[in-house]
Amino acid sequence: MDFTERGVVRARLELNAARAGHAGHAPPADAFSRGYPVTAPHQSGPARHGPTADGDDHDLLAALLDGMDAALCAFDADGTVTHWNREAERILGWTAREAVGRRGLAGWAALEADAEEVTGRLLGAMNAPGRQVDEFALLTKDGGRVLVRIQSSAVPGADGSPAGVYCAFSEVHTQIDLERSVALSEALFGEASSWGVVLVDADLRPALANAHAARLLRTSRTALLGRPLGELLDQGVEELEGALQHVLAAGAPPAPTELWVTVRSADAVAGAPAAERRCWRSGFLRLATPLVEEPVPLGVAWLFLDVTKTRLAEQESARLRFRGSQLHRAGRAVAECEDPMEAAALYLDFALAGFADHALIDLLPDPEADPEGPVRLVRAATTPAGAPGQGPVAAGGGLPVPYREGHPALQAVERCGSVRAAADRGAGWAAARRWPEGTRHALATALRSRGRTVGVVTFLRGGSRRAFDRADAVYAEDIASRVAAAIDLAVAVTGPA
Repeated sequence: MDFTERGVVRARLELNAARAGHAGHAPPADAFSRGYPVTAPHQSGPARHGPTADGDDHDLLAALLDGMDAALCAFDADGTVTHWNREAERILGWTAREAVGRRGLAGWAALEADAEEVTGRLLGAMNAPGRQVDEFALLTKDGGRVLVRIQSSAVPGADGSPAGVYCAFSEVHTQIDLERSVALSEALFGEASSWGVVLVDADLRPALANAHAARLLRTSRTALLGRPLGELLDQGVEELEGALQHVLAAGAPPAPTELWVTVRSADAVAGAPAAERRCWRSGFLRLATPLVEEPVPLGVAWLFLDVTKTRLAEQESARLRFRGSQLHRAGRAVAECEDPMEAAALYLDFALAGFADHALIDLLPDPEADPEGPVRLVRAATTPAGAPGQGPVAAGGGLPVPYREGHPALQAVERCGSVRAAADRGAGWAAARRWPEGTRHALATALRSRGRTVGVVTFLRGGSRRAFDRADAVYAEDIASRVAAAIDLAVAVTGPA
């Protein structure tokens, strides 16, 4: 029962007890049967309140009692039931007409063996300070028993002496359910929760968050409240807002969903690299108020867990399995090639799947030449994007490629390793490096065989793909070792280009 309602009821009980005390005699029996507050008959002479005012008071108090979510009953100083609301009737089955006017609970709402103790504990609240909480097994009208939790408090009379006691009670399992809900809420929003929990209102703004959610969002619990989600997330905010709107309109999805987001950093500066993308496994629950007939959405409870490490490990494992399978298939296909240069180009065809858009093979005209001289490369093979099968192969060598000084392919030859490059914002970046139009990322790897460099293989990606990383470089070096062996065999058979 709400504290405001309890205060109103207590005030009315005190008022009626005072009126009864001034009357000097007990109230009539028909007042108990009505289930209304006990009041004294009107005195002769002028009265402070007319009949209409008393009737309004009775109606108001009766409406308050019957509209409460908690069961309520009251006793006078002699233990006679004076009040009994509809919730008490729902729990125990006894109507107000049947309950009001009975003395004690023996034989109807409590077993004879328990009645003395129950009544004594309840009436004992008149002489106890504050509220008294007890649990009793009461009888229902149909003969069953129900365990209730009762909060009882004294009602003082006009002179301050105890005039009665009022009791608010509910079924214990209902109270336990409420306590569990409160405990669950406190646990979810506590410091120990490993899940991020954010309550988002109907305007898609955070209204409450736990400490773990604030850490994942790189802010404090108070700083994120009321802020648009676009101020907290750099990427993935559209997907998150779409999910929240769907939950508000249609309810929670049947299974958790995974969202890839990038969190905005509070101390980020202009030109700083973007924050790392995170994968959050998210569940959503629509919140609605139970106090109205039609459900009114209050917002969405968003629960999420950071599973980035697990998902990245799964992606890397899948990538390694696919690349290993491609190399295995390439090895079997190359075994059927009579021309070593054709085998080298075939390796690139298999390697391009899911890895790059273009692949180029440039050879040194003479691997035995003086390493101190300028590096000159000759185009030997190319595999264009989107073309089925291998690209054209220059079996005896091709035309020199006019690479400028500092070109990634030249650097890879000089370093005997791998060189990664990414496009700047200027136009003509790919054309200046003799690469196909639209190229945004490059990875050049030296072709090494029998302790010498025979050329370089360059993998190219367009703007729709991510940049090459260290794992890509390792895979490219694995491919390059196989391509270099095939090229070395071709040079040994046909001679240098």
